[in-house]
Amino acid sequence: MVVFLANRSNLQNRRLHTRIKNTIRSEFDDVRMRRTDARDPGPYRVVGDVDPRVFLDEKTYPTAVARVEIGIQIQTSESYEYYWVNWVEPERGMLVGWHQDDTHDEFGPVHIQVTDRSATVDHRPAQFIDSHPLDVVGQRIENLREAVLAVEWEGERPVGLQQSASVTSES
Repeated sequence: MVVFLANRSNLQNRRLHTRIKNTIRSEFDDVRMRRTDARDPGPYRVVGDVDPRVFLDEKTYPTAVARVEIGIQIQTSESYEYYWVNWVEPERGMLVGWHQDDTHDEFGPVHIQVTDRSATVDHRPAQFIDSHPLDVVGQRIENLREAVLAVEWEGERPVGLQQSASVTSES
């Protein structure tokens, strides 16, 4: 794992997202940067396509199409950046990801959530990582496989995270 000790006060949105894009190119396919929609926080997202069966090392995984979406919002009302690191399976309508933002204060500054289509089915507190955003992204990508495999399903629908999932709180 690479640790970045850069001065966080000098972060610039486009440069940071370009560095994220360049960093995750080795893990994901067709990595690109895009401007966010008007409803999304932050100006950019980095998106990378992935074959879940290869990334998860699960030859029988039920879908062959997924993507990772990463976004950082630098200027916030907090002393830390907001971020979103999401695994999205469009065919099954599932999202699992970590969000450090100003929503769901009951879970603390960071939560992991599972979403089925447009409805969130589970929220859990997650570890706060006080580090440079590139380091945070690296740690979240490192734990992404475990997070995806911790999603519980009932039939074709995601219903939450396994209770024993270690991706939710500090180890």
